[in-house]
Order: sequence, then C-alpha cells, then structure tokens
Amino acid sequence: MGTSPPPLMQMIEELIAIPSVSSVNPALDQSNGPVVERLAEWLEGAGFAVELLPVPADATKVNLVATLGRGEGGLVLAGHTDTVPYDETGWSSDPFRLTERSGLLYGLGTSDMKAFLALAIEAARGLRAEELERPLVILATADEESGMTGAKALVDAGRHLGRHAVIGEPTGMKPVHVHKGVMMESIRIRGRSGHSSDPSLGVSALEAMVRVLNDVIAWRQQLQSRHVDPRFSVPVPTMNLGHIHGGDNPNRICAGCELQIDIRPLPGMSLEELRTTLNQRLVRSLGDLAVEIEVVPLFPGLEPMETPAAADIVRASEALTGSEARAVAFGTEGPFLRQLGMEVVIMGPGDIAQAHQPDEFLAADRLEPTVEHLRSLVRRFCQESATS
Repeated sequence: MGTSPPPLMQMIEELIAIPSVSSVNPALDQSNGPVVERLAEWLEGAGFAVELLPVPADATKVNLVATLGRGEGGLVLAGHTDTVPYDETGWSSDPFRLTERSGLLYGLGTSDMKAFLALAIEAARGLRAEELERPLVILATADEESGMTGAKALVDAGRHLGRHAVIGEPTGMKPVHVHKGVMMESIRIRGRSGHSSDPSLGVSALEAMVRVLNDVIAWRQQLQSRHVDPRFSVPVPTMNLGHIHGGDNPNRICAGCELQIDIRPLPGMSLEELRTTLNQRLVRSLGDLAVEIEVVPLFPGLEPMETPAAADIVRASEALTGSEARAVAFGTEGPFLRQLGMEVVIMGPGDIAQAHQPDEFLAADRLEPTVEHLRSLVRRFCQESATS
C-alpha cells in the first residue's frame, strides 16, 4: 500500500532530490527506478492502480502507468522521469535541492519536467474512481532525453492507455499540437593513411569529406526550397552540421573522418525516406574515390507529430488557456502516443528556454493555474457524461 501524496511543494522537492539522469554516455547514465518508486507510492496512496513496466532495452529503466477508474477513452497526463546531465559548476545552487529565489523554483527537472508529474498528482488529489465516467491515467516514462526507449517500449507492447493525452513538456502552459521530427546521423568515411610527403601512398578521408560537406549543404538548400510550413517560427526543415573530426597528425594522410548532422523534418516528411536519400547522395558524391562510407543513426530518430487542430483535446486546451495551439521545433514523446491512438497536446508550465540549462527554474506562480487547467481537463474528459 502506498501513502497519501504529500503537499505539492514537497512532492516537487522530493522528485528533484532523486537523481535520474539519462545519457548516451554510460558513465553518466542513471536508473529512473527510485523516481518511479516514489511516484508509485504516492499514486497507490491516491487510489490509483499502479503498474511498473521494465523497459526491455535497459533493465535499469522503468515506465509507470497509474490508472484511476475503468472503461475506454479517458485522459492521459504524461511526463518523463529523467533529466539531462548537468554541469554543477554552472549552477548557483545545488541542482538536486529545490531552491526558491524571487518567486522562481530552481532545480534540475523543475521545468523539464519532473514538476509536471507532481502537478498531475495534485490535480487528481481527492478524486475517487467511482466519480469517473472514463479513466484518468498518469504516465511516467523512462529515457526521453536519451533515446525515448520508454515510450518506444509502450508502442512495441501495443499498450492502450487512453484517447486524449497531455504531455507536460515546457510550453509556458500554451498548447502545442505540431512539432518537427529529429534525426541525428553519423557519416563516417574510411580512407588509407600514408606519409604526407607522397599523396599516392594513401587516400585522404578528410578530402573525401569535403565532397560530402558540399553535397549535404546543397541537399539542405533543396529540402528547404521544397518543404515550407508557415506554422513554425523556422518554417523549413533544418540541418545542422554539428560535429566533425578526422585525422591525427598533419604529416599523416587522414585515414578516417566523421561528420555528425542533425535534421529537423517537418510534418509530412519521412525519416526513412530522408535516410535513403542521404545514403544515395553520398554514394554519388564520392564517385570512384577509393574510400568506404558508412551512415550510422546516432539514435533511431523521432518522427514529426501533428494532432488535428479540430481534436477535442486541442480545442479544450485552447479554451482553457486562451491561446491558439501552435507548432514548435523541439521533439517530444508525442509521436509514440499518437501511434497508440491518442490525440496529443504538449502543454506544461515550464519554458523551453530553461530546459537543459544551468539554473533551470520554474516560476512558482505557474503552479496553481496549471493544477486548475489539469483539473478542468480531468472533468471534461473523465467526469462529464459524454464528449463531443
């Protein structure tokens, strides 16, 4: 049996105090198990039926599905339990201690997005299953920040959760119904080393990469001329050439070179098609050069997301906030919840400008309005006798 949830500020304080960094670097990666266990304790105490679902890709990671009520449809309040890594020297206070200064709540995960899980529990405080026409589900996932393996595991399991969903990522409590996708690719060229005094002794991977750089920049221009969506502040797909490394000494012909790129496709663009096109272009650009080329996804990628503007959850969120649903460039777990049959809105009290930053904070005056908005959505989608 769990224990009743403590006051809201204490819940936020306790969640922030439990480290749950996820990272592609194994030296930094941590389990989210202790966070999930604390949430489970509170949710069981609040009357929810709680399931802890290990993530097959990593035995140290766990998803939580907590359900109040029975039946079909209903509302899912979703958030991830992990945070990004942190540089403690950049913080003015302990990142694992909730600290209030001038009306701002500082701590790792305040904005992105542990605080939202506490707010969801607060919004459900006092509810009883028999009061609900349709179930309320609180979903807490693993590893959103380093590959979204928690959300993928739910899709792989075909786990039905509900009809409407709010993901509490930082949007300033303004609804988002469209976002770009994300793909990150490593382009690796292998040539042959040799003494720099005689170019015929080797094949320079670095010089081959020049052709690749020219081609992907030309491809970026083509993509941006063909794909435009004015709903986004940056209305075209972006491609960032973020990292390059090759060779080891100026007097040695470069045997290996790697370029890492980040592509943010618009809705309607397919990651699979982009990868196929990228591979085909690279082979053509290198022609008959005696090099080997490999393109390796740095993570499986995230498809763009779009929930129809006419969806009930979009309209209800717009009515509550007085803000028209918009499009953003950052990615979320929304595409996975869409695959599970849900209409999804991204809407949380934090600000994206605070996410992944030292001295991350959440404005304290956002807490009460967020709880009220979430309670209104619970009434609308779980307690009223019918939805439109």
